[in-house]
Amino acid sequence: MKLTFRWYGEKDSIPLKHIAQIPGMTGVVTAVYDVPVGEAWGEKSLHRLKTLCKEHNLDMEVIESIPVHEDVKMGCGDRDKYIDNYCGNIELVARHGVKCVCYNFMPVFDWLRTDMYHKNADGSTSLSYSREDFEKVDPNNLHLPGWDESYTPDELRGLLAAYGKISHEKLFENLVYFLKRVIPVCEKVGVNMAIHPDDPPWDVFGLPRIVSCEADLDKIFAAVPSERNGLTFCTGSFGAGRKNDLVGMAGKYARQGRIHFAHLRNVLWTDESDSFCETGHLSKDGSLDMAAIVKALVKGGFDGYVRPDHGRNIWSEDGKPGYGLYDRALGAAYINGLFEAVEKSV
Repeated sequence: MKLTFRWYGEKDSIPLKHIAQIPGMTGVVTAVYDVPVGEAWGEKSLHRLKTLCKEHNLDMEVIESIPVHEDVKMGCGDRDKYIDNYCGNIELVARHGVKCVCYNFMPVFDWLRTDMYHKNADGSTSLSYSREDFEKVDPNNLHLPGWDESYTPDELRGLLAAYGKISHEKLFENLVYFLKRVIPVCEKVGVNMAIHPDDPPWDVFGLPRIVSCEADLDKIFAAVPSERNGLTFCTGSFGAGRKNDLVGMAGKYARQGRIHFAHLRNVLWTDESDSFCETGHLSKDGSLDMAAIVKALVKGGFDGYVRPDHGRNIWSEDGKPGYGLYDRALGAAYINGLFEAVEKSV
């Protein structure tokens, strides 16, 4: 297992020198953030990121993410041009030592919450999703935490209208089209593609979601059998879906060699609907058995990249929601302990 930490580049409020002080930390997970989605990345930007990481003895072997353009997801417009650019970006990151690319195929919203500052009983704040609050949202007048500035109202309405013609089957066909172009490049340069599950793992605003459960993953891997076509096993995203057996899925896909990256975090189911809030990483803090999940990963032969995922804001830290330093550092220490205990027992 290689422990990593999400870092948003030089604009991140958390400096690399602090990340490097977290026990067991081997590298950061980052990306080029100054290039429009779908366009080719620059050699200079990527070299700069790697140089900064090396100065702090941190690897840069995982990119999260190279975003997939909406034309590719919808199978229209300039999708072939954008896929060509994507292949070029994979070749570029491979030249800089990257081994894994985390990406998603979610239409419009690559995550969705209704509250970015949910107040927990201990005074910390975290991300949360309330089914009741979500049902009050008018899709024609969207105001969602974290998304108010991502698109103009007209852009959002246009995208939602365009996706109204895209079924689950069509979105899946477009994913397979994309992968059949990209995976041969990955095989050539030695990069693993690790698709991130839908977050949350169900349809929103009528937008289809196709990476939400075990059956979805089986379908994706059967369509493109190469082991380069793999998974980011995100316990928080899959864990929001209460029918998902995370322990079983962790063991199954680890044994298949499909889990190239793992996001480990806990969630607490807060009512009888789909509502949940994000918690501390420990098993006792949420609804997921993190120790059992890690044990299944290890016994399945997983030896890929891991990072602590969304954390709370604690100790008066006013960090980016989900991405403060302190709680994720605690999560990293907890993950280290789980893996050491399981590896020694197994």
